[in-house]
Amino acid sequence: MLTYPETWGPSEWGPIPFLPDNDILVQRLERQWGELGKYQGISTSARGNCVVSGIQLGNVFIGVQPLLGVEGDPMRLLFERDLTPHPQYAAFYRWMQQEFQANAVLHFGMHGTVEWLPGVQLGNTGFSWSDVLLGDLPNVYIYACNNPSESIIAKRRGYGTIVSYNVPPYGRAGLYKQLAELKALIAEYRDQPPGGGEALKGPILELLATAGLQEDCPFDPEATDKRTLGAEDAEGISEEAFGEYASRVYQYLQVVENRIFSEGLHVLGQPPPPDQAAQYLAAYFGEDLPAEAVEVVAAAPPSEGVEELRARLDRIYRQPAASTSGSMDGGGSGPDPAKLAEAVRIRDLLGRNTEELSSVVRALNGEYILPEAGGDLLRDGAGVLPTGRNIHAMDPYRMPSLSAMDRGVKAAEAILQAHRDANDGAWPETVAVNLWGLDSIKTKGEAVAIVLHMVGARPVKEGTGRIARFELVPLEELGGRPRVDVLCNMSGIFRDSFQNVVELLDDCFQRAADADEPPELNFIRKHALAMKAQGLSNPAARLFSNPAGDYGSMVNERVGASNWEDGDELGNTWVSRNAFSYGRGGERGTARPEVLQELLKTTDRVVQEIDSVEYGLTDIQEYYANTGALKRAAQVARPGARIGCTIIEAFSKEVKPRELEEVLRLEYRSKLLNPKWAEAMAAQGSGGAFEISQRMTAMVGWGATTDFREDWTWDQAADTYALDPEMAAKLRKANPQAFGNVLRRMLEAAGRGMWNADPQTLEQLQQMYAELDDELEGIKRNK
Repeated sequence: MLTYPETWGPSEWGPIPFLPDNDILVQRLERQWGELGKYQGISTSARGNCVVSGIQLGNVFIGVQPLLGVEGDPMRLLFERDLTPHPQYAAFYRWMQQEFQANAVLHFGMHGTVEWLPGVQLGNTGFSWSDVLLGDLPNVYIYACNNPSESIIAKRRGYGTIVSYNVPPYGRAGLYKQLAELKALIAEYRDQPPGGGEALKGPILELLATAGLQEDCPFDPEATDKRTLGAEDAEGISEEAFGEYASRVYQYLQVVENRIFSEGLHVLGQPPPPDQAAQYLAAYFGEDLPAEAVEVVAAAPPSEGVEELRARLDRIYRQPAASTSGSMDGGGSGPDPAKLAEAVRIRDLLGRNTEELSSVVRALNGEYILPEAGGDLLRDGAGVLPTGRNIHAMDPYRMPSLSAMDRGVKAAEAILQAHRDANDGAWPETVAVNLWGLDSIKTKGEAVAIVLHMVGARPVKEGTGRIARFELVPLEELGGRPRVDVLCNMSGIFRDSFQNVVELLDDCFQRAADADEPPELNFIRKHALAMKAQGLSNPAARLFSNPAGDYGSMVNERVGASNWEDGDELGNTWVSRNAFSYGRGGERGTARPEVLQELLKTTDRVVQEIDSVEYGLTDIQEYYANTGALKRAAQVARPGARIGCTIIEAFSKEVKPRELEEVLRLEYRSKLLNPKWAEAMAAQGSGGAFEISQRMTAMVGWGATTDFREDWTWDQAADTYALDPEMAAKLRKANPQAFGNVLRRMLEAAGRGMWNADPQTLEQLQQMYAELDDELEGIKRNK
């Protein structure tokens, strides 16, 4: 073993007294995958050589980053903490370094996997796989501007030079098919004279049933019998009661109609045309800027300044009935000059999307890339523009901020009140709150503020403005409510990026557990005493995550590979991956599965914040793999108990908690099942088909982890993506593998009992899948 004198001090390898030997990593590789010289497995040829897939165009090699290769092995996912990449994965990067001799790597897509491989989380060493595989290759990483937290990992562990790109334009969901027909019927019913709408009651109830709306809009919210009403029930409902019900349904349809979603995909380096610029501006300003002003600003050439635009708008508003927005009539005073100037500024910044490509060129030339705060236009404002920047996050020593504390307190109060309303006034004993890096950066710590208010604590700042501790609020100031215990499930990014917050929270929980207070008013103390009586060490541990230097619950890998039998398995997978405690001192990933299990046995509710319009519950795998699997783990620990799950949409101006199932339905209706969203995504070709495919996998994931199984979602998904000949042909041509996954997930849902599919529909899907499978295998059928 090579060593160096201790007087040299810490080296580039970290605080270890020797220089690491690559043979150590090779030994780890062979322990998991067998002798390298005899390995025949993932992406190997018949002769046993590793295959590097891609195409070479002169001096440019285009390849797809290899899969991690552990998706098909549930035992490895459950029990192995120090996963290594498979031999072909390692060979891929070594080939780029030594055979192809690349001068740089240009990584497209958020995010890759090399920076998430096992190693040291806060500074690579020679034992970190990302350090060995990337070597000295410059890594230019094209990353979404609204994801600064994960970009930190790409920098810290993947040596990435970030070049940010913009999010797709925003659109309003609108109404379609049954929803549009239902709104029209209700409007017609409300226009009828007294007693004149009897004939419409039956069709309205039928549409409500077929659209699956009676779950979110029950006729009697207080009734224990939540049966679905049909046309035959119309006669038994009084005109007054039905009128009130129709108004509630109409209000819900307006919520669906006005929900914002990301429309399609962004093209790197392409500024938005006027119609897309108008979409960004309309979503950002809402009712603060009239529709006419948005359209004029978006369509105006950059040379036209604010004064010229004001003059043009004045001429428009002087015309009788000029305004279509309802915000003003002829002779109105026009839009707020400050808002108009801000709109012009944002339009000009959006026009600088071209700097995304120029920054890529600068990075490949070894030139400086301008920094900028990462974030979301809708939440964080114009400061996140222009894109094409090396994005950064926030000061962790000021988390939570004053505004985050204000919103977090309101959210926590609303969550507690909603829980009590649904549980005969009972307080939850333990609430599991997910602490994620991305939403914590965007919201400046709203989820942390929720935790603090549940516990009954508040930040104390030192003279510099930095937070020094979280002090307990005296019980008398809590107004008679107890301190609610909190199980904090931290993402790997939160754990690594906010170690100071982790230590402050751990200190707060320890003091709450030791407080001289009645256990019935301090559930942290109550549970800690019970665990201490069982002989468990550190019974005040409340901050859990993956093993140190490791990331992810691995639940999505199991769902993606269809490698599970029932949802309880997925809950257990989550537990095995999140049983590691963090805090002060030596508490750096200590395995405490017994403490975690005791906390799960008292968990009444799970809380998750959503930080982005672009990525909601139904858009990515991480939500069901963590929030859904955590909920399932609590259900496994508490057989027969009903575990609630609250979703807070942090990008919204209002702090309104919603139940998980309600948000899933809202998202499915406004995005995946919405023809407007589907057509915009399908128009993006291969990438759009892939995004649709991923959301179908997520549908299975939610059914697997939370038993969300409502036939109307799968019925409409099949109608939209498989049984519509034009859409099916478009997806099949653009990305046959993705379309195959769409079909496979529908068949899987039916096979696992998530969907009571019509036999004829099921037969058609099976035939389509068999034909596509033959086509991909190169088999021609005789017709």
